[in-house]
Amino acid sequence: MECIKQTLQDIAIVQLTTAPTIEKLDWQWRGYNIKYTVMGHGQPLVLIHGFGASIGHWRKNIPVLADGGYKVFAIDLLGFGGSDQPPLNYSLELWQELLQDFWAEKIQIPAVFIGNSIGALLSLMIVTKNPEIAAGGVLINCAGGLNHRPDELKQPLRFVMGTFSKLVSSEILGKFLFDRIRQPHRIKNTLRQVYRHHAAITDELVEILYTPSCQPTAQKVFASILTAPPGPKPEDLLPQLDRPLLVLWGEADPWTPIAGAQIYQQFGQTKNIQFQSISDTGHCPHDERPEIVNPLILKWLASNKQPSV
Repeated sequence: MECIKQTLQDIAIVQLTTAPTIEKLDWQWRGYNIKYTVMGHGQPLVLIHGFGASIGHWRKNIPVLADGGYKVFAIDLLGFGGSDQPPLNYSLELWQELLQDFWAEKIQIPAVFIGNSIGALLSLMIVTKNPEIAAGGVLINCAGGLNHRPDELKQPLRFVMGTFSKLVSSEILGKFLFDRIRQPHRIKNTLRQVYRHHAAITDELVEILYTPSCQPTAQKVFASILTAPPGPKPEDLLPQLDRPLLVLWGEADPWTPIAGAQIYQQFGQTKNIQFQSISDTGHCPHDERPEIVNPLILKWLASNKQPSV
């Protein structure tokens, strides 16, 4: 019976990869071209991808959320996807400013910010630091920072990560190392570590992650982000929270282990935070298990529905 159940789940995941075409639009920000998309009508939602991902990582969610009665925006952060990849000093604060300006120009009414990994941390930053533009947030396997803080790593891992960052940033070895990391078969191997349901690891998904890495400045962007400041900690942001929050967490995530969700459960005793773990699921539940994540988001949105504007 378990084999049959697993097979049916895998078939459902494969079927969900076939979605309506998502049109990519252009927006100019500080002289750079930013790709975004919009679908549907109703209360605005803003989807924010994680490290190395893009709009395409939400392909199983955008149409479903739009059909649920929402105006869904998704954006390629500067340095990722189809957006420009200038060799800048990247930071969470830079992307926060991008999202603020995008909201001011394209949305202009309070939106629900939905993110995965560093996109979830960005969503939390917006909801707590810019509550005037936010109606709430959905955090999916929220990162604790853009990068690990040295005090969070024990030796020898601290040494290994420090050495790796230096090598990736090297003018001589950086491009060579990056070209090895970004190969499609290595991307697929990495996904196998962080997705429990391997049927979700399709050629389409690998291509979504691989294509942006072919840009001439991709290695410099990768190095800049890998050595960027980690940014604010969730535990420092949560005391400022005065908007509803849904926190979803894949229990089998090796990158942001579910132990990191405890802080949200603690603050949930005094804040409007709903927490839901998702069993046998990795770092990207929205893509790995959209048949579970989409209904959870829609149900939560309905219970926190904003008045029509």
